[in-house]
Amino acid sequence: MKLKTRLIIAFLTVILIPVILTSVIVFVLGTHQIHSIEKNYELKGTTVKSLSNSIETMSALTEKPFQELSQVAEEEPARLEEVSYLEQWNRRLQKKKSFLLATREGEITYVGSGKKQVDAILSQLPEYGEASEASQNGIYLGGKEQVLLKQIDVTYADGQKGSLFLVTDMKDMIPEIETFLVRMVYGVMIVLILTAAVLIYWIYRGVMRPLAKMQVAAKNITEGNLDFELKQESKDELGSLCRDLEAMRKRLKDTTEERLKFDQENKELISNISHDLKTPVTTIKGYAEGILDGVADTPEKVDKYVKTIYNKANEMDLLINELTFYTKIDTNRIPYNFSTISVNGYFNDCAEDLAMELEPAGIEFGYFNYVEEDVKVIADTEQIKRVVHNIVNNSIKYMDKKKGKINLRIKDVGDFVQIELEDNGKGIAAKDLPNIFDRFFRSDTSRNSSKGGSGIGLSIVKKIIEEHGGKIWATSRENTGTTMYFVLRKYQEVPIHE
Repeated sequence: MKLKTRLIIAFLTVILIPVILTSVIVFVLGTHQIHSIEKNYELKGTTVKSLSNSIETMSALTEKPFQELSQVAEEEPARLEEVSYLEQWNRRLQKKKSFLLATREGEITYVGSGKKQVDAILSQLPEYGEASEASQNGIYLGGKEQVLLKQIDVTYADGQKGSLFLVTDMKDMIPEIETFLVRMVYGVMIVLILTAAVLIYWIYRGVMRPLAKMQVAAKNITEGNLDFELKQESKDELGSLCRDLEAMRKRLKDTTEERLKFDQENKELISNISHDLKTPVTTIKGYAEGILDGVADTPEKVDKYVKTIYNKANEMDLLINELTFYTKIDTNRIPYNFSTISVNGYFNDCAEDLAMELEPAGIEFGYFNYVEEDVKVIADTEQIKRVVHNIVNNSIKYMDKKKGKINLRIKDVGDFVQIELEDNGKGIAAKDLPNIFDRFFRSDTSRNSSKGGSGIGLSIVKKIIEEHGGKIWATSRENTGTTMYFVLRKYQEVPIHE
């Protein structure tokens, strides 16, 4: 969910939920309180609207006693002269926040409340016959003591005239309404608290929790700890940020691992160089000392020592050239000189050179060309020559047979020309075969180190062939031999239509 959508929902939640829940609370509590008021005060037809009108509500409380006393005043006025009867009515009225006051010929004959309250309204009491029939709710007297009067005129048995007043205190509301308002306040507070709690939880789950996770992830990255996973929990902006942060973590981890691997390879390269240079240097030093110390005391021995020194120096030169070339090719600084070459012409010359090189080593060489005369490829002649010689030198290095054999085959395989270099050496173990083109790889360090080499020859070969748009692979059987394959794409002329 988008953050904009979350904000809109949060805004609507803050407004609508309190309004809806408050309305529900008002309805439920109002219905309950109205039922309670009707039951306690013997009212009927009470509504929220009538409760909001204090005069109408307080008048309704004494309506039934008013009607009953009016009937007594008309039918049995003598009873209204009995104090015990008036006391009985007063106790009934007190439950309705009212009291009874009786007058006779302008004099007060009975008061059901304290003197202070009576004194405040005494001067405002209407005379006999002043009660207005038009006022259904009685007469409201303001001032310090706010009361509602309902007047019943009485003609006593001796002919004297007086009035009964139902006096209702208007300063305080009835307890049920007060309870209703208090409950309403608490209800609204609970609604607001619940709404805030729901919003806080929702925002925390949707916003704060992802931010907290990203904060922890950022701290881990800062401390160099990249071995964790930051999962995307949503599809909003924060989810996208989590995804980007996770992608950054993976990239940093890959970069770190590559750097560690590169550092390890550099250490291995230095170790290989140190070992591979140590052997010829030791040999050169030993033979040179032999000449200086006079061990080579004949011209023949001197010649032999000098030739050995020369050969070891050549080995060192080849090793240094190989490392220099690898550094250039690994940083893509080799300028390739591509040209269209005839497959037959190029590999015929290459085969002649190989035959001359392998003859002194006592290795039998075979050349088999199955390609038509007009087949051509686009290649860098020097680099392809380097590929062939690296593979052949590798075969010579690990040749363990008394009668070594190396065969060069050229085949046409559709859109490509396939070159195969086969030997009858000791072969490569199946577990090592997938790794032979990795840089610095040696299948058996303890044995291969004696053969010399930096372990980068085949990785150079792979790099060159890939730069030519081809591919290279190998098959091998231990104690039988190895065959290296690589392919070059044919050159095909596109006819021009006039």
